[in-house]
Amino acid sequence: MNPTQLWQRYQQYLCVCESVGLTLDVSRMNFEDDFFERMSPAIGQALDSMEALERGEIANPDEDRMVGHYWLRAPELAPDPAIGDEIRQTLARVKSFAADVHGGRLATPEGKPFTNLLVVGIGGSALGPQFVDDALGSASVRLRAYYLDNTDPDGFDRTVGQIGDGLARTLVVVVSKSGGTVETRNAMLATIHRFESAGLEFPKHAVAVTQDGSKLYQRYRSEGWLDFFPMWDWVGGRTSETSAVGLLPAALQGFDVDAILEGARKTDELTRNREVARNPAALLALMWYHAVDGRGAKDMVIIPYKDRLALLARYLQQLVMESLGKEFDLDGAVVCQGLTVYGNKGSTDQHAYVQQLREGVNNFFATLIGVRRDGDGPSQCVEEDVTSGDYLQGFLLGTREALYEKGRESISITLDDVTPGSVGTLIALYERAVGLYASLINVNAYHQPGVEAGKKAAASIIDLQRRLLAELRSSADARTAEQLAEAVGQPEQAEAAHHILDHLAANSDRQVRRDPGQYACHATYSLRR
Repeated sequence: MNPTQLWQRYQQYLCVCESVGLTLDVSRMNFEDDFFERMSPAIGQALDSMEALERGEIANPDEDRMVGHYWLRAPELAPDPAIGDEIRQTLARVKSFAADVHGGRLATPEGKPFTNLLVVGIGGSALGPQFVDDALGSASVRLRAYYLDNTDPDGFDRTVGQIGDGLARTLVVVVSKSGGTVETRNAMLATIHRFESAGLEFPKHAVAVTQDGSKLYQRYRSEGWLDFFPMWDWVGGRTSETSAVGLLPAALQGFDVDAILEGARKTDELTRNREVARNPAALLALMWYHAVDGRGAKDMVIIPYKDRLALLARYLQQLVMESLGKEFDLDGAVVCQGLTVYGNKGSTDQHAYVQQLREGVNNFFATLIGVRRDGDGPSQCVEEDVTSGDYLQGFLLGTREALYEKGRESISITLDDVTPGSVGTLIALYERAVGLYASLINVNAYHQPGVEAGKKAAASIIDLQRRLLAELRSSADARTAEQLAEAVGQPEQAEAAHHILDHLAANSDRQVRRDPGQYACHATYSLRR
Protein backbone atom coordinates (compact mmCIF):
# COMPACT_ATOMS: atom_id res chain seq x y z
CA MET A 1 0.00 0.00 0.00
CA ASN A 2 1.12 3.57 -0.60
CA PRO A 3 1.25 6.11 2.26
CA THR A 4 -2.22 7.49 1.47
CA GLN A 5 -3.78 4.04 1.56
CA LEU A 6 -1.99 3.25 4.82
CA TRP A 7 -3.28 6.48 6.37
CA GLN A 8 -6.83 5.58 5.34
CA ARG A 9 -6.43 2.06 6.72
CA TYR A 10 -5.04 3.49 9.98
CA GLN A 11 -8.08 5.73 10.41
CA GLN A 12 -10.46 2.90 9.54
CA TYR A 13 -9.15 0.43 12.11
CA LEU A 14 -7.87 2.66 14.92
CA CYS A 15 -9.48 1.85 18.30
CA VAL A 16 -9.39 4.86 20.65
CA CYS A 17 -10.22 4.22 24.32
CA GLU A 18 -10.18 7.70 25.84
CA SER A 19 -11.55 6.61 29.21
CA VAL A 20 -8.34 4.65 29.92
CA GLY A 21 -5.89 6.64 27.80
CA LEU A 22 -5.17 3.81 25.36
CA THR A 23 -5.23 3.47 21.58
CA LEU A 24 -4.86 0.26 19.61
CA ASP A 25 -3.71 0.24 15.99
CA VAL A 26 -4.10 -2.98 13.99
CA SER A 27 -3.72 -1.39 10.55
CA ARG A 28 -0.31 -2.98 9.94
CA MET A 29 -1.76 -6.48 10.26
CA ASN A 30 -2.37 -7.94 6.82
CA PHE A 31 -5.90 -9.27 7.31
CA GLU A 32 -8.22 -9.33 4.32
CA ASP A 33 -11.13 -6.91 3.92
CA ASP A 34 -13.73 -9.54 4.84
CA PHE A 35 -11.83 -10.87 7.89
CA PHE A 36 -14.03 -9.27 10.54
CA GLU A 37 -17.19 -10.36 8.76
CA ARG A 38 -15.95 -13.94 8.53
CA MET A 39 -14.92 -13.99 12.18
CA SER A 40 -18.08 -12.33 13.47
CA PRO A 41 -19.85 -15.57 14.55
CA ALA A 42 -16.72 -16.88 16.29
CA ILE A 43 -15.95 -13.69 18.22
CA GLY A 44 -19.65 -13.36 19.07
CA GLN A 45 -19.55 -16.82 20.62
CA ALA A 46 -16.36 -15.91 22.48
CA LEU A 47 -18.06 -12.84 23.94
CA ASP A 48 -21.05 -15.01 24.91
CA SER A 49 -18.69 -17.41 26.71
CA MET A 50 -17.06 -14.50 28.51
CA GLU A 51 -20.45 -13.23 29.68
CA ALA A 52 -21.24 -16.70 31.03
CA LEU A 53 -17.87 -16.79 32.79
CA GLU A 54 -18.57 -13.49 34.51
CA ARG A 55 -22.02 -14.73 35.59
CA GLY A 56 -20.34 -17.57 37.48
CA GLU A 57 -20.67 -20.49 35.09
CA ILE A 58 -18.25 -23.32 35.88
CA ALA A 59 -15.37 -22.45 33.59
CA ASN A 60 -12.83 -24.98 34.80
CA PRO A 61 -14.53 -28.40 34.75
CA ASP A 62 -11.22 -30.11 35.67
CA GLU A 63 -11.44 -28.54 39.12
CA ASP A 64 -15.20 -27.80 39.18
CA ARG A 65 -14.66 -24.14 39.89
CA MET A 66 -15.68 -20.74 38.65
CA VAL A 67 -13.22 -18.21 37.24
CA GLY A 68 -13.87 -14.78 38.69
CA HIS A 69 -10.86 -12.48 38.54
CA TYR A 70 -13.13 -9.89 36.89
CA TRP A 71 -15.13 -9.62 40.12
CA LEU A 72 -12.03 -8.41 41.95
CA ARG A 73 -12.47 -4.94 40.44
CA ALA A 74 -16.29 -5.08 40.30
CA PRO A 75 -17.50 -7.03 43.35
CA GLU A 76 -21.11 -6.23 42.55
CA LEU A 77 -20.85 -8.58 39.54
CA ALA A 78 -20.04 -11.63 41.70
CA PRO A 79 -22.79 -14.26 41.39
CA ASP A 80 -22.99 -14.65 45.17
CA PRO A 81 -23.30 -11.48 47.31
CA ALA A 82 -21.10 -13.17 49.93
CA ILE A 83 -18.25 -13.30 47.41
CA GLY A 84 -18.65 -9.59 46.69
CA ASP A 85 -18.62 -8.77 50.39
CA GLU A 86 -15.45 -10.81 50.92
CA ILE A 87 -13.72 -9.01 48.03
CA ARG A 88 -14.60 -5.61 49.52
CA GLN A 89 -13.58 -6.63 53.02
CA THR A 90 -10.25 -7.99 51.82
CA LEU A 91 -9.46 -4.79 49.91
CA ALA A 92 -10.31 -2.73 52.99
CA ARG A 93 -8.06 -4.94 55.12
CA VAL A 94 -5.21 -4.65 52.61
CA LYS A 95 -5.36 -0.87 52.72
CA SER A 96 -5.73 -0.80 56.51
CA PHE A 97 -2.79 -3.15 57.00
CA ALA A 98 -0.59 -1.05 54.69
CA ALA A 99 -1.64 2.13 56.50
CA ASP A 100 -0.71 0.57 59.85
CA VAL A 101 2.71 -0.39 58.50
CA HIS A 102 3.29 3.06 57.01
CA GLY A 103 2.10 4.77 60.17
CA GLY A 104 4.33 2.67 62.44
CA ARG A 105 1.36 1.17 64.28
CA LEU A 106 2.49 -2.22 62.98
CA ALA A 107 6.24 -2.35 63.50
CA THR A 108 9.13 -4.69 64.25
CA PRO A 109 9.38 -6.31 67.71
CA GLU A 110 11.87 -3.54 68.55
CA GLY A 111 9.27 -0.92 67.66
CA LYS A 112 11.03 0.27 64.52
CA PRO A 113 9.10 0.82 61.28
CA PHE A 114 9.42 -1.69 58.48
CA THR A 115 11.47 -0.37 55.59
CA ASN A 116 11.83 -3.46 53.37
CA LEU A 117 9.41 -5.91 51.82
CA LEU A 118 10.33 -9.48 50.86
CA VAL A 119 7.78 -11.24 48.65
CA VAL A 120 8.11 -15.02 48.58
CA GLY A 121 6.19 -16.69 45.76
CA ILE A 122 6.47 -18.10 42.26
CA GLY A 123 4.69 -17.75 38.91
CA GLY A 124 1.76 -15.35 39.12
CA SER A 125 2.46 -14.87 42.83
CA ALA A 126 5.70 -13.11 41.89
CA LEU A 127 5.56 -12.04 38.23
CA GLY A 128 2.58 -9.73 38.72
CA PRO A 129 3.98 -7.93 41.79
CA GLN A 130 7.37 -7.63 40.09
CA PHE A 131 5.84 -6.11 36.96
CA VAL A 132 3.81 -3.58 38.96
CA ASP A 133 6.81 -2.76 41.15
CA ASP A 134 9.05 -2.11 38.14
CA ALA A 135 6.38 -0.10 36.34
CA LEU A 136 5.44 2.16 39.24
CA GLY A 137 8.47 2.11 41.53
CA SER A 138 10.63 5.10 42.43
CA ALA A 139 13.10 6.16 45.07
CA SER A 140 10.18 7.30 47.24
CA VAL A 141 8.47 3.92 47.68
CA ARG A 142 7.32 3.32 51.24
CA LEU A 143 8.93 -0.14 51.41
CA ARG A 144 11.68 -1.32 49.10
CA ALA A 145 10.72 -4.68 47.63
CA TYR A 146 12.77 -7.83 47.09
CA TYR A 147 11.62 -11.16 45.69
CA LEU A 148 12.35 -14.85 46.19
CA ASP A 149 10.70 -16.57 43.23
CA ASN A 150 12.67 -19.78 42.77
CA THR A 151 14.20 -22.65 44.76
CA ASP A 152 17.79 -21.56 44.07
CA PRO A 153 20.02 -21.46 47.20
CA ASP A 154 22.37 -19.00 45.53
CA GLY A 155 19.38 -16.82 44.72
CA PHE A 156 18.34 -16.92 48.38
CA ASP A 157 21.83 -15.84 49.46
CA ARG A 158 22.05 -13.07 46.89
CA THR A 159 18.66 -11.55 47.69
CA VAL A 160 19.05 -11.73 51.47
CA GLY A 161 22.59 -10.39 51.01
CA GLN A 162 21.14 -7.36 49.23
CA ILE A 163 18.86 -6.74 52.20
CA GLY A 164 21.84 -7.09 54.54
CA ASP A 165 21.39 -5.47 57.94
CA GLY A 166 17.92 -4.40 56.87
CA LEU A 167 16.58 -7.89 57.56
CA ALA A 168 15.51 -6.78 61.05
CA ARG A 169 13.22 -4.20 59.40
CA THR A 170 11.90 -6.45 56.66
CA LEU A 171 8.27 -7.49 56.31
CA VAL A 172 7.83 -10.87 54.58
CA VAL A 173 4.77 -11.71 52.48
CA VAL A 174 4.56 -15.42 51.63
CA VAL A 175 2.18 -16.13 48.74
CA SER A 176 1.01 -19.67 47.92
CA LYS A 177 -2.55 -20.57 47.01
CA SER A 178 -2.32 -24.20 48.08
CA GLY A 179 0.42 -23.67 50.62
CA GLY A 180 2.17 -26.71 49.18
CA THR A 181 4.07 -25.26 46.21
CA VAL A 182 7.57 -26.57 46.87
CA GLU A 183 9.50 -23.65 45.39
CA THR A 184 7.67 -21.20 47.65
CA ARG A 185 7.92 -23.54 50.63
CA ASN A 186 11.67 -23.90 50.12
CA ALA A 187 12.17 -20.15 49.79
CA MET A 188 10.07 -19.61 52.91
CA LEU A 189 12.12 -22.15 54.89
CA ALA A 190 15.35 -20.50 53.70
CA THR A 191 13.97 -17.14 54.81
CA ILE A 192 12.98 -18.50 58.21
CA HIS A 193 16.48 -19.94 58.64
CA ARG A 194 18.08 -16.59 57.85
CA PHE A 195 15.82 -14.74 60.26
CA GLU A 196 16.53 -17.22 63.02
CA SER A 197 20.28 -17.13 62.32
CA ALA A 198 20.10 -13.36 62.78
CA GLY A 199 18.30 -13.81 66.12
CA LEU A 200 14.99 -12.52 64.72
CA GLU A 201 11.49 -13.88 65.36
CA PHE A 202 10.20 -14.70 61.90
CA PRO A 203 6.47 -14.81 62.82
CA LYS A 204 6.70 -11.18 63.96
CA HIS A 205 7.69 -10.25 60.41
CA ALA A 206 5.47 -12.61 58.40
CA VAL A 207 2.20 -12.34 56.49
CA ALA A 208 0.48 -15.15 54.57
CA VAL A 209 -1.54 -14.85 51.37
CA THR A 210 -3.15 -18.23 50.82
CA GLN A 211 -6.38 -20.20 50.81
CA ASP A 212 -8.19 -20.52 54.09
CA GLY A 213 -7.22 -23.88 55.63
CA SER A 214 -4.14 -24.50 53.49
CA LYS A 215 -0.82 -25.71 54.89
CA LEU A 216 0.44 -22.14 54.84
CA TYR A 217 -2.70 -20.93 56.62
CA GLN A 218 -2.19 -23.56 59.30
CA ARG A 219 1.37 -22.36 59.79
CA TYR A 220 0.20 -18.76 60.07
CA ARG A 221 -2.29 -19.78 62.78
CA SER A 222 -0.01 -22.10 64.76
CA GLU A 223 3.00 -19.75 64.76
CA GLY A 224 1.12 -16.50 65.23
CA TRP A 225 2.12 -14.62 62.10
CA LEU A 226 1.13 -10.96 61.77
CA ASP A 227 -1.81 -11.50 59.43
CA PHE A 228 -3.44 -13.55 56.69
CA PHE A 229 -5.11 -12.50 53.43
CA PRO A 230 -7.23 -14.89 51.37
CA MET A 231 -6.75 -16.40 47.95
CA TRP A 232 -9.88 -17.91 46.47
CA ASP A 233 -10.25 -21.02 44.35
CA TRP A 234 -11.94 -18.94 41.63
CA VAL A 235 -8.79 -16.86 41.04
CA GLY A 236 -5.87 -18.46 39.22
CA GLY A 237 -2.31 -17.42 39.97
CA ARG A 238 -1.71 -15.80 36.57
CA THR A 239 -4.86 -13.68 36.94
CA SER A 240 -4.34 -12.80 40.61
CA GLU A 241 -2.65 -9.41 40.38
CA THR A 242 -5.83 -7.52 41.33
CA SER A 243 -6.35 -9.78 44.36
CA ALA A 244 -4.42 -9.59 47.63
CA VAL A 245 -1.57 -11.37 45.80
CA GLY A 246 -0.73 -8.17 43.93
CA LEU A 247 -2.58 -5.50 45.87
CA LEU A 248 -0.92 -6.20 49.23
CA PRO A 249 2.67 -5.73 47.96
CA ALA A 250 1.54 -2.73 45.90
CA ALA A 251 -0.18 -1.08 48.86
CA LEU A 252 2.82 -1.73 51.11
CA GLN A 253 5.06 -0.05 48.55
CA GLY A 254 2.73 2.94 48.56
CA PHE A 255 1.14 2.50 45.13
CA ASP A 256 -2.46 3.60 44.57
CA VAL A 257 -4.28 0.26 44.53
CA ASP A 258 -7.66 1.93 44.02
CA ALA A 259 -6.33 3.46 40.79
CA ILE A 260 -4.98 0.07 39.64
CA LEU A 261 -8.41 -1.46 40.23
CA GLU A 262 -10.19 1.45 38.56
CA GLY A 263 -8.03 1.14 35.45
CA ALA A 264 -8.81 -2.57 35.31
CA ARG A 265 -12.53 -1.98 35.95
CA LYS A 266 -12.83 0.61 33.18
CA THR A 267 -10.99 -1.69 30.80
CA ASP A 268 -13.28 -4.57 31.71
CA GLU A 269 -16.22 -2.36 30.77
CA LEU A 270 -14.62 -1.47 27.43
CA THR A 271 -13.82 -5.06 26.62
CA ARG A 272 -17.40 -6.24 27.17
CA ASN A 273 -18.45 -4.16 24.15
CA ARG A 274 -20.17 -6.30 21.50
CA GLU A 275 -19.02 -3.83 18.82
CA VAL A 276 -15.67 -5.41 17.99
CA ALA A 277 -14.20 -2.26 16.44
CA ARG A 278 -14.55 -0.53 19.83
CA ASN A 279 -13.39 -3.49 21.92
CA PRO A 280 -9.57 -3.55 22.20
CA ALA A 281 -9.41 -7.05 23.74
CA ALA A 282 -11.60 -8.53 21.01
CA LEU A 283 -9.43 -6.82 18.39
CA LEU A 284 -6.28 -8.24 19.99
CA ALA A 285 -7.73 -11.74 20.12
CA LEU A 286 -8.77 -11.55 16.47
CA MET A 287 -5.38 -10.23 15.40
CA TRP A 288 -3.67 -13.08 17.24
CA TYR A 289 -5.97 -15.53 15.48
CA HIS A 290 -5.19 -13.97 12.11
CA ALA A 291 -1.43 -13.79 12.73
CA VAL A 292 -0.97 -17.37 13.92
CA ASP A 293 -3.66 -18.97 11.74
CA GLY A 294 -5.50 -19.99 14.89
CA ARG A 295 -2.88 -22.63 15.68
CA GLY A 296 0.17 -20.86 17.13
CA ALA A 297 2.03 -20.76 13.81
CA LYS A 298 3.93 -17.57 14.78
CA ASP A 299 5.38 -16.03 17.93
CA MET A 300 4.20 -12.86 19.64
CA VAL A 301 7.03 -10.39 20.23
CA ILE A 302 6.29 -7.74 22.89
CA ILE A 303 8.39 -4.57 22.56
CA PRO A 304 7.46 -1.77 24.97
CA TYR A 305 9.25 1.50 24.27
CA LYS A 306 9.42 2.40 27.94
CA ASP A 307 11.84 1.19 30.61
CA ARG A 308 9.00 0.97 33.13
CA LEU A 309 7.31 -1.69 30.99
CA ALA A 310 10.42 -3.85 30.57
CA LEU A 311 8.92 -6.72 32.60
CA LEU A 312 5.66 -6.78 30.65
CA ALA A 313 6.85 -9.56 28.33
CA ARG A 314 7.81 -11.78 31.30
CA TYR A 315 4.43 -11.18 32.89
CA LEU A 316 2.63 -11.94 29.63
CA GLN A 317 4.66 -15.09 29.02
CA GLN A 318 2.92 -16.81 31.90
CA LEU A 319 -0.50 -15.25 31.32
CA VAL A 320 -0.55 -16.16 27.62
CA MET A 321 1.48 -19.36 27.42
CA GLU A 322 0.14 -21.09 30.52
CA SER A 323 -3.40 -20.20 29.50
CA LEU A 324 -3.18 -21.17 25.83
CA GLY A 325 -0.53 -23.90 25.68
CA LYS A 326 -2.79 -26.96 25.72
CA GLU A 327 -2.57 -30.46 24.25
CA PHE A 328 -6.34 -31.00 24.13
CA ASP A 329 -9.22 -28.75 23.17
CA LEU A 330 -12.53 -28.56 25.01
CA ASP A 331 -13.85 -31.49 22.96
CA GLY A 332 -10.92 -33.73 23.92
CA ALA A 333 -9.24 -33.59 20.51
CA VAL A 334 -5.43 -33.37 20.38
CA VAL A 335 -4.60 -29.88 19.11
CA CYS A 336 -1.27 -28.92 20.77
CA GLN A 337 -2.22 -25.26 20.86
CA GLY A 338 -0.20 -22.34 22.13
CA LEU A 339 1.14 -18.87 21.50
CA THR A 340 4.82 -18.22 22.24
CA VAL A 341 5.64 -14.85 23.82
CA TYR A 342 9.02 -13.17 24.14
CA GLY A 343 10.38 -9.66 24.21
CA ASN A 344 12.48 -7.07 25.95
CA LYS A 345 12.15 -3.33 25.44
CA GLY A 346 12.72 -0.74 22.75
CA SER A 347 15.03 0.58 21.63
CA THR A 348 17.22 -2.07 23.26
CA ASP A 349 15.68 -4.67 20.95
CA GLN A 350 16.85 -2.73 17.92
CA HIS A 351 20.38 -3.63 18.97
CA ALA A 352 19.37 -7.23 19.66
CA TYR A 353 16.87 -9.14 17.55
CA VAL A 354 15.12 -6.56 15.33
CA GLN A 355 17.70 -7.42 12.66
CA GLN A 356 16.24 -10.92 12.50
CA LEU A 357 12.67 -9.69 12.81
CA ARG A 358 13.10 -7.51 9.73
CA GLU A 359 15.29 -9.70 7.54
CA GLY A 360 15.29 -13.21 8.98
CA VAL A 361 12.65 -15.90 9.28
CA ASN A 362 9.14 -14.44 9.25
CA ASN A 363 7.79 -16.48 12.17
CA PHE A 364 6.37 -13.73 14.40
CA PHE A 365 4.16 -10.70 14.75
CA ALA A 366 5.20 -7.77 16.91
CA THR A 367 3.32 -5.70 19.48
CA LEU A 368 4.92 -2.27 19.83
CA ILE A 369 3.89 -0.36 22.96
CA GLY A 370 4.50 3.36 23.18
CA VAL A 371 3.90 5.96 25.91
CA ARG A 372 3.09 9.55 24.98
CA ARG A 373 4.39 11.21 28.14
CA ASP A 374 8.16 11.06 28.46
CA GLY A 375 8.56 11.61 32.20
CA ASP A 376 7.83 13.82 35.19
CA GLY A 377 10.14 16.68 34.24
CA PRO A 378 11.22 18.41 31.04
CA SER A 379 13.14 16.24 28.59
CA GLN A 380 16.68 17.22 27.73
CA CYS A 381 17.26 18.28 24.15
CA VAL A 382 19.95 16.16 22.53
CA GLU A 383 19.70 18.09 19.27
CA GLU A 384 17.93 21.30 18.33
CA ASP A 385 14.20 20.78 19.06
CA VAL A 386 14.76 17.04 19.60
CA THR A 387 14.73 15.25 22.96
CA SER A 388 15.73 11.70 23.87
CA GLY A 389 12.02 10.96 24.24
CA ASP A 390 11.47 12.11 20.66
CA TYR A 391 14.11 9.64 19.59
CA LEU A 392 12.37 6.88 21.53
CA GLN A 393 9.16 7.51 19.60
CA GLY A 394 11.17 7.78 16.42
CA PHE A 395 12.63 4.33 16.99
CA LEU A 396 9.16 2.89 17.63
CA LEU A 397 7.68 4.37 14.47
CA GLY A 398 10.81 3.56 12.51
CA THR A 399 10.73 -0.08 13.60
CA ARG A 400 7.03 -0.28 12.71
CA GLU A 401 7.78 1.05 9.23
CA ALA A 402 10.87 -1.09 8.74
CA LEU A 403 8.92 -4.21 9.62
CA TYR A 404 6.05 -3.28 7.30
CA GLU A 405 8.43 -2.72 4.40
CA LYS A 406 9.45 -6.39 4.69
CA GLY A 407 5.92 -7.72 5.06
CA ARG A 408 6.24 -8.27 8.82
CA GLU A 409 3.05 -7.65 10.79
CA SER A 410 2.74 -5.49 13.90
CA ILE A 411 0.18 -4.18 16.37
CA SER A 412 0.71 -0.83 18.08
CA ILE A 413 -0.58 0.06 21.54
CA THR A 414 -0.17 3.60 22.85
CA LEU A 415 -0.69 4.70 26.46
CA ASP A 416 -0.96 8.28 27.66
CA ASP A 417 1.38 7.54 30.59
CA VAL A 418 2.55 4.79 32.92
CA THR A 419 0.38 5.21 36.00
CA PRO A 420 -1.39 2.87 38.41
CA GLY A 421 -4.48 3.21 36.23
CA SER A 422 -2.70 2.36 32.97
CA VAL A 423 -0.98 -0.62 34.60
CA GLY A 424 -4.42 -1.86 35.64
CA THR A 425 -5.56 -1.30 32.07
CA LEU A 426 -2.77 -3.42 30.58
CA ILE A 427 -3.43 -6.24 33.04
CA ALA A 428 -7.18 -6.29 32.31
CA LEU A 429 -6.72 -5.86 28.55
CA TYR A 430 -4.50 -8.91 28.20
CA GLU A 431 -6.50 -11.02 30.67
CA ARG A 432 -9.61 -10.48 28.53
CA ALA A 433 -7.79 -10.95 25.22
CA VAL A 434 -6.42 -14.30 26.42
CA GLY A 435 -9.88 -15.46 27.48
CA LEU A 436 -11.44 -14.46 24.17
CA TYR A 437 -8.68 -16.03 22.10
CA ALA A 438 -8.99 -19.26 24.09
CA SER A 439 -12.64 -19.39 23.06
CA LEU A 440 -11.71 -18.80 19.43
CA ILE A 441 -9.40 -21.83 19.46
CA ASN A 442 -11.67 -23.89 21.77
CA VAL A 443 -9.27 -24.51 24.66
CA ASN A 444 -9.59 -24.13 28.42
CA ALA A 445 -7.57 -21.07 29.41
CA TYR A 446 -8.00 -21.68 33.12
CA HIS A 447 -6.24 -24.94 33.90
CA GLN A 448 -2.59 -26.02 33.63
CA PRO A 449 -2.19 -29.81 33.53
CA GLY A 450 1.32 -29.51 32.06
CA VAL A 451 2.52 -27.60 35.12
CA GLU A 452 1.10 -30.28 37.38
CA ALA A 453 2.84 -32.99 35.31
CA GLY A 454 6.16 -31.21 35.80
CA LYS A 455 5.60 -31.08 39.57
CA LYS A 456 4.90 -34.82 39.66
CA ALA A 457 8.03 -35.57 37.63
CA ALA A 458 10.13 -33.45 39.99
CA ALA A 459 8.70 -35.33 42.96
CA SER A 460 9.77 -38.64 41.42
CA ILE A 461 13.32 -37.31 41.03
CA ILE A 462 13.43 -36.32 44.71
CA ASP A 463 12.17 -39.78 45.65
CA LEU A 464 14.95 -41.38 43.55
CA GLN A 465 17.53 -39.18 45.27
CA ARG A 466 16.35 -40.35 48.69
CA ARG A 467 16.71 -43.97 47.57
CA LEU A 468 20.20 -43.36 46.18
CA LEU A 469 21.40 -41.70 49.37
CA ALA A 470 20.00 -44.56 51.44
CA GLU A 471 21.86 -47.03 49.21
CA LEU A 472 25.12 -45.07 49.54
CA ARG A 473 24.75 -45.10 53.33
CA SER A 474 24.25 -48.86 53.31
CA SER A 475 27.64 -49.69 51.76
CA ALA A 476 31.11 -48.16 51.49
CA ASP A 477 31.58 -49.56 47.96
CA ALA A 478 32.05 -47.01 45.19
CA ARG A 479 29.61 -47.68 42.35
CA THR A 480 28.55 -46.08 39.08
CA ALA A 481 25.24 -44.32 38.62
CA GLU A 482 24.03 -47.28 36.59
CA GLN A 483 24.94 -49.72 39.34
CA LEU A 484 23.31 -47.59 42.00
CA ALA A 485 20.13 -47.17 39.97
CA GLU A 486 19.94 -50.93 39.60
CA ALA A 487 20.59 -51.38 43.32
CA VAL A 488 17.55 -49.25 44.22
CA GLY A 489 15.34 -51.15 41.79
CA GLN A 490 15.15 -48.44 39.14
CA PRO A 491 17.63 -49.46 36.41
CA GLU A 492 15.65 -47.46 33.83
CA GLN A 493 16.57 -44.31 35.77
CA ALA A 494 20.35 -44.58 35.27
CA GLU A 495 20.54 -41.25 33.47
CA ALA A 496 18.56 -39.42 36.16
CA ALA A 497 20.74 -41.10 38.81
CA HIS A 498 23.84 -39.83 37.00
CA HIS A 499 22.59 -36.23 37.15
CA ILE A 500 21.46 -36.54 40.78
CA LEU A 501 24.77 -37.99 41.95
CA ASP A 502 26.82 -35.43 40.04
CA HIS A 503 24.81 -32.65 41.69
CA LEU A 504 25.25 -34.14 45.16
CA ALA A 505 28.99 -34.58 44.64
CA ALA A 506 29.36 -30.95 43.51
CA ASN A 507 28.11 -29.75 46.89
CA SER A 508 30.57 -30.72 49.59
CA ASP A 509 28.03 -30.52 52.43
CA ARG A 510 26.16 -33.50 50.92
CA GLN A 511 29.18 -35.77 51.66
CA VAL A 512 29.04 -37.63 48.32
CA ARG A 513 32.42 -38.47 46.79
CA ARG A 514 32.84 -38.70 43.02
CA ASP A 515 35.81 -40.55 41.52
CA PRO A 516 36.20 -40.02 37.76
CA GLY A 517 36.22 -42.95 35.36
CA GLN A 518 37.45 -43.31 31.79
CA TYR A 519 34.26 -41.55 30.62
CA ALA A 520 31.90 -39.22 32.47
CA CYS A 521 29.27 -41.90 32.95
CA HIS A 522 31.85 -44.33 34.34
CA ALA A 523 32.45 -42.18 37.44
CA THR A 524 31.85 -43.93 40.75
CA TYR A 525 30.17 -42.54 43.84
CA SER A 526 30.45 -43.29 47.52
CA LEU A 527 29.71 -41.57 50.79
CA ARG A 528 32.48 -39.68 52.54
CA ARG A 529 33.05 -41.28 55.92
